[in-house]
Amino acid sequence: MDGGRYDLAIVGAGLNGSLLALAAGEAGLRTALIDRLPLKSMTEAGFDGRTTAISYTSQRLFHALGVWDDLADLAEPILDIRISDAGHDGRISPFFLHFDHREAGTGDPPAAAMGWIVENRFLRSAILRRLAACPAVELLAPDEVIETTRTSDKVDVALKSGRRLIARLVASAEGRQGTMREDAGIGARAWSYNQIAIVLVARHERPHHGVAQEKFLPGGPFAILPMRDSETGEHRSSIVWTERASIAKRLLELDAPRFQAEFARRFGDFLGKVDTIGPRWSYPLHLVHAERYVEERLVLVGDAAHGLHPIAGQGYNLGVRDIAALVEVLIDTKRLGLDIGAADTLERYAQWRRADNFTMVAATDLLNRLFSNDIKPLRLARDLGLAAVNRAPPLRRFFLRHAMGLGGDLPKLIRGQRP
Repeated sequence: MDGGRYDLAIVGAGLNGSLLALAAGEAGLRTALIDRLPLKSMTEAGFDGRTTAISYTSQRLFHALGVWDDLADLAEPILDIRISDAGHDGRISPFFLHFDHREAGTGDPPAAAMGWIVENRFLRSAILRRLAACPAVELLAPDEVIETTRTSDKVDVALKSGRRLIARLVASAEGRQGTMREDAGIGARAWSYNQIAIVLVARHERPHHGVAQEKFLPGGPFAILPMRDSETGEHRSSIVWTERASIAKRLLELDAPRFQAEFARRFGDFLGKVDTIGPRWSYPLHLVHAERYVEERLVLVGDAAHGLHPIAGQGYNLGVRDIAALVEVLIDTKRLGLDIGAADTLERYAQWRRADNFTMVAATDLLNRLFSNDIKPLRLARDLGLAAVNRAPPLRRFFLRHAMGLGGDLPKLIRGQRP
């Protein structure tokens, strides 16, 4: 890059930061992507063990950026979603809510999958391969930001390596634990759910047929997400098992046979014999929502702006919509010959994303509070609610299309177009 000058400097090369760098670079913005970890380490199988649910509209963005070609054979389509309530014994209530992808198939999209489940390591690898071939992006990893000075006309970024970068705008994609938001004086609503998500892979006797299951247990949701079958032909699902923190810690300390027994009791026998394979990961769950998304020459994207409960699997898709909106705003501004880091430019992005993000943060918080308990009157009310929605096709289709990301004012990349 000429003299270390950039349009955009991005701090954090996780799933949000790397995708923002690719979208910005492909649109012609001179971009620096900075992370303290070597990028290759993020693609290793043991990095975090998680999968990501990519919505229908997020997949269109990946296709527009040329990433989907590398992912299509590794992603498992979500064709149906079944939501049910269950008690301490794992037995499912007779009341449930069932979404069929064909219900959203009139017009746009024509009977498309609701989404896809992709292992994070494959997603990172695909994005990083495209980034390595993008001449507008410079990858600065491992390296670390030690000081950021934001003024009225530029951002000066000092790195641990000794390099100094000058950019029009800096984006924090550091996630919930990043420091740039706090250093900029941006407050956030934040609280712990006192829950831990146990993440693992299950192997089962019968195929899942692309059906995602969400069982609401008293300690939290138990998600069974369909994965692409392994090379050996094993049927697999990704498990996100949410429990109260005290119980989760004891579960994680169990030996393999006792852990397997607890897991199988909650999973059930609808897919035949089931067992866990590979390691277990665990992640404390908490909510963070920034009071504002922008400050002078600083913008927050993804979990740096809004980290929510994984109950609906929509956290990453919100970040993808952030990225699409931000890049469109920046490109429109640059084409007019204006300053992409100016306050009015950043406020356009913030206004575009605020309502969508707030709605999803509030909805996931309410759902978790409503379903993560065993209070009998609440159980009856939510069971009747699930059954009522299940018997109302127009309402069911409304929720389905929003889960696919088809509601609201969609940026061009989310519509599968270049900005």
